Amino acid sequence: MRIWSRLFDKKNHMLKDTVITVDNHSLNRTKKVFQALEDTCYEFDLGKPIWLDSTISDFQKHSKCRFYQDSFIEEIDFHYLEFQVLEED
Repeated sequence: MRIWSRLFDKKNHMLKDTVITVDNHSLNRTKKVFQALEDTCYEFDLGKPIWLDSTISDFQKHSKCRFYQDSFIEEIDFHYLEFQVLEED
């Protein structure tokens, strides 16, 4: 599984991006997604966001979601984190 994560500012300019690959075939899709989010947060030096009901719904429908300030406990210096599946196993 490959997931593309991007940070955007309030003017919709991309600040950072990364592609995370999770190759552990013993994990199910949900655990791969959680692992990719954890790896993304480590790479961007962020606290892990909370999956709100709206975020889960967007991700289930579109394989893409956005984490805004309300998903993070600490203050963030960007507008949102976009998280998108590029390739499934």
